[in-house]
Amino acid sequence: MNRTELTDLIVRRLDEEKERMERDWALSGVIRHCVVDDLLPVSAAQQIHAAFPSGQTMAVKKSLRELKFVAAQMNRYAPLLEEVVFAFQDPRVVERVAGITHLRALEPDSLLYAGGISLMSRGHFLNPHIDNSHDKFRARYRVLNLLYYCSPGWQFEHGGNLELWPEGVKAHPITIESRFNRLALMITNTHSWHSVSAVAADSSRCCVSNYYFSTEPAADQDYFHVTSFRGRPEQKLRDLLLRADSSLRMGVRRLFPRGIKDSGHYYKRDNRGD
Repeated sequence: MNRTELTDLIVRRLDEEKERMERDWALSGVIRHCVVDDLLPVSAAQQIHAAFPSGQTMAVKKSLRELKFVAAQMNRYAPLLEEVVFAFQDPRVVERVAGITHLRALEPDSLLYAGGISLMSRGHFLNPHIDNSHDKFRARYRVLNLLYYCSPGWQFEHGGNLELWPEGVKAHPITIESRFNRLALMITNTHSWHSVSAVAADSSRCCVSNYYFSTEPAADQDYFHVTSFRGRPEQKLRDLLLRADSSLRMGVRRLFPRGIKDSGHYYKRDNRGD
């Protein structure tokens, strides 16, 4: 399937579920979110999953903050993966998502700055965090996460579920199951603390990730912050270390607004991948 065909399917499903998703978004509380299940025909979702590479061919993020495989240089992988990533960036999809969320001036990110695909295996996790507030060039606010889950047969007890912490990381999270063929939309701002629970299955949790940006913040006032991590409620020492780490990185960014090191996680359009 190509991105036009995939876009047609996504648009059709969003149109079908618009009223329900718009209502769910509006009523979801501090961390606005909603989901749509059965986004694509089952056969298409299965093909996308089958196209995922092994983790060994992807970059690994491994630290106290997280453990997962990621990739943004999409021309290195099966063409279907690039097609589905960029189907979510089609203007028709962006228009539908704007109608559901009422976020203004939405723009997709063709550089895939922190976007692309991810794969999480047994023991992989993502600690509570808020995403960096801006794009690579600090020109636009990062306001929305679009997460498409495509692992057939994935069950709640397999872990790898999205967790939202509207009352902070010392309270209990809202859990959104990483169900097969589900698209989750989630606002990102200074309050959108979220995490991914540890994977407990001997299989891979696969996700297609996109992030939308805007010249207008997803809040009532301007803000700027780096990706900031916390420990889970039971991780008291890790929480202290992660808070210190976030403070240090934030201090560096205040001195060097565009950063001093390129993360490397974006789509290099010269096609060389270096």
